[in-house]
Amino acid sequence: MDPIKANSLIDTYGSKSLDNLIARLQSTSNLKRRYEYVLWLAKSLPILSKELHVDTTKVKGCISEVYVLGELVNGKIQWKGYSDALITKGLLAFLIKGLNDLTPIEVLSINENFIEMTGLSKSLTPSRANGFLNIFLKMKAQSKNLALHIAS
Repeated sequence: MDPIKANSLIDTYGSKSLDNLIARLQSTSNLKRRYEYVLWLAKSLPILSKELHVDTTKVKGCISEVYVLGELVNGKIQWKGYSDALITKGLLAFLIKGLNDLTPIEVLSINENFIEMTGLSKSLTPSRANGFLNIFLKMKAQSKNLALHIAS
């Protein structure tokens, strides 16, 4: 077990994909390498079509234009997104990859403290770090709505 995870007393961050992404970032202390990995992830972002760039999918509190949409498919959420800035696109791709194929309840159970465990806060500007959190919170809000939809 890595020292950060051991110190946090968490053996999983909420999904195998999220665990793997965090482990990948924790595998290097080189901040530039972490940043490059996030930029590389941006290339894998499942694109949200332009007509879905609407107020309900817009992430508030980001300097960049960021949109994210979760759709329920067979009880699991499939995420898509868009950002006009490369680093934010990478952060969005990180979250989508980590939270994809989870149930709404599984997404809601994920604690935002995992963001600190990525080590990215050391290489992001405060506004980008805040944007990362805001994207995650938007995804949780959509998950809550999807969970309520399932329950009704």
